[in-house]
Amino acid sequence: HLSSGINAEWPLRPGSSNKMVLESTVICVDNSEYMRNGDFVPTRLLAQQDAVNMVCNSKTRANPENTVALLTLGSLKVLSTLTNEVGKVLSSMHQIEPEGEVNFLTGIKIAQLALKHRQSKNHKTRIIIFVGSPIDSDEKDLQRLAKKLKKEKVNVDIVNFGETEENTEKLTNFVSTLNGKEGTGSHIVTVSIGPSLSDALKKSPILSGEDMGGMGGSGFDFIDANQDPDLALALRVSLEEQRQRQEEENKSTGGVGDATPSAGLGDNVDLSQLSEEEQIALAMQMSLAGVEDDMLKAEEPTAASSTAATAEADDDLGDPDVLADVMADPEFLKQVMTELPGVDPSSEAVKSVMGNIQKGNKNKKEDDDDDDEGESAAKKPRKDNN
Repeated sequence: HLSSGINAEWPLRPGSSNKMVLESTVICVDNSEYMRNGDFVPTRLLAQQDAVNMVCNSKTRANPENTVALLTLGSLKVLSTLTNEVGKVLSSMHQIEPEGEVNFLTGIKIAQLALKHRQSKNHKTRIIIFVGSPIDSDEKDLQRLAKKLKKEKVNVDIVNFGETEENTEKLTNFVSTLNGKEGTGSHIVTVSIGPSLSDALKKSPILSGEDMGGMGGSGFDFIDANQDPDLALALRVSLEEQRQRQEEENKSTGGVGDATPSAGLGDNVDLSQLSEEEQIALAMQMSLAGVEDDMLKAEEPTAASSTAATAEADDDLGDPDVLADVMADPEFLKQVMTELPGVDPSSEAVKSVMGNIQKGNKNKKEDDDDDDEGESAAKKPRKDNN
């Protein structure tokens, strides 16, 4: 099964975070005659195509400025120079045919030379090698090359498959020399017959290590970046923005402040220890950070206005004069009667009631008018006949 086919002893890179790292990567594909074997479905060569596709997408999605190149170890051809256009790399990958024998040392030297002459000098450098053929290189030559790569700060990730019994010891020593006593920048993943290379890489340090931004590098293992790349990128950007906001808050407050639900999500929470539901909730919380406060602020004036309007309407209905005017409106009464369940506005009983209400309101209004006239007359001064 998968767990027995992957060497999981190598730790992840220390201090790894979700920051988007700039990196130039040369992918070396084994296209020797051994790649015709069908122990990996459908063949070793086609199995590499799927894995290369996943690696290229992972690199470029981690940062749009990352570049990838493609080199064959059998024919020793540079099929694609360093570029951030994944389509060019994958198009070249589909043109590869099995030929010759694997040239492990020479291929790495060519890849190193390509990285040395990269245009973006601020990029980190990495070589990812797929090895599915027996390596006949001398052990001393391998150690010498590893020390040279370490000196030039070139990390190497090796996917060892197919001929694992013969190659594992040599490749493990090669990576150990690269890393030295404390380094963990280079990795080797040994895949036995059974699992696909893509599945093995998803759970390997090659993609789940330092800021790879792929299935494991983003910290959101429930997201398949190949199926939903926009969501995976949005989550990484959201996490990066959250970290920047937190750093600014720490600087402004001297590192001391009130704790908020969204503060420090990217630094204080171990995403690998969370369940799928907790990771989804955390992602949504980060994406919506600050939005809820804005919505509450926008709703407060509206709620206050609505409350004031309701109170004003209640005060108006409590005024007898306003209520009388409303009851004297025949159209309003008719509309109210229509909306009442079980009431027929056209019935004689309803018409009689409405007529009496309107008549009573009319008489009351006339009485009020007479009272007003009487008060006005009483206030007038009497004329003195003398």
